[in-house]
Amino acid sequence: MRKLIISIGVGILILALAVIISKRFESSKKTPKKKATKVEKTVFVESVKNSEIPIKITANGNLIAKNKVDIYSEVQGVLQTAGKDFRVGTSYKKGQTLLRINNQEFYASIQSQRSSLQNLIASVMPDIRLDYSESFQAWDTYLKNFDINSTLKPLPEPKSDKEKYFISGKNIYTTFYNIKNLEVHLGKYNIRAPFNGILTEALVTNGTLVRSGQRMGEFIDTSVLELPLSVSASFADLLEKGKKVVLYNLEKTKTWEGIVTRINGKIDQTSQTVQVFIEVKGKGLREGMYLEASVATKSVQDALEINRKLLVENKAVYVVNNNQLDLVDINPVHFNENTVIIKGLANGTQLVSKPVPGAYAGMPVKLFSETKQEVKK
Repeated sequence: MRKLIISIGVGILILALAVIISKRFESSKKTPKKKATKVEKTVFVESVKNSEIPIKITANGNLIAKNKVDIYSEVQGVLQTAGKDFRVGTSYKKGQTLLRINNQEFYASIQSQRSSLQNLIASVMPDIRLDYSESFQAWDTYLKNFDINSTLKPLPEPKSDKEKYFISGKNIYTTFYNIKNLEVHLGKYNIRAPFNGILTEALVTNGTLVRSGQRMGEFIDTSVLELPLSVSASFADLLEKGKKVVLYNLEKTKTWEGIVTRINGKIDQTSQTVQVFIEVKGKGLREGMYLEASVATKSVQDALEINRKLLVENKAVYVVNNNQLDLVDINPVHFNENTVIIKGLANGTQLVSKPVPGAYAGMPVKLFSETKQEVKK
């Protein structure tokens, strides 16, 4: 029993010594101090140079022909050959016949009416010789030159009211004006080009029977086009007729110069925009072509145009002071699609020109130009 107690005491003593020794070893180990490392990011900067910057409105739309007509038939008949095939893409000069409708039956009717007028005038010639001898020569000359195959010429002017009433009582004036009305109607059997242009739609061909009121195609003038744009109502007072506009194609490889010719006096209640029409001429332009317009409205003094990505909450930008970032409040004047015009930066300020990931005020930075010098060394 005594030996057991002695052995337990020795074991406890050995264990206590082991704990004491291990703690002394742990306290003797010194943790090396970590050296603080200063991380500097490289930033791109540009020196601020304020200047007068014009505010431009950008808008886009599709070109339409300024002169465009839908071709309708006002008479009925069968289409005949008119020198050119009535097909899409065919060009015509002003006054050239687009379509010709068979008019033989109607023309024969007019000839019959002219013959009736000729007979009426011949029947009153003896009375004119006796009662109105001073007008006989004029009526005789008119009758001799009368041609039923030609358009009627104006009737001789009466020399007195008595003669006028006499001619009117013989139904000559009524017959004359009825024939003139038919001659106007006869001209509608030939449809002529109202201006130089090209056929963009053809709905009929030679030999087709057309009816009155039938749509037969579309004809446009390709020399003058218009671009309708919807511009914010806030700029309506800044736009005026005659203002020059720069137009770009979709790829921005070509430019044209247009002029504001019309401005709608009404604001669209839904979109709060005003419709502006830009007239443009030039090679390579076609109806339906998509274009983008840039309209200069007014200029801002002492301003700078930067990328919109550089803005912080649309009210501040980062600048570099003593190799540290500083957040400076600015006044955004006008927002474009990719840029913004701002005021509030002094000339010579080192503006951060490219976004810096994780940027914050007081962040240590190195300028890109300094980095290039170090590499050369």
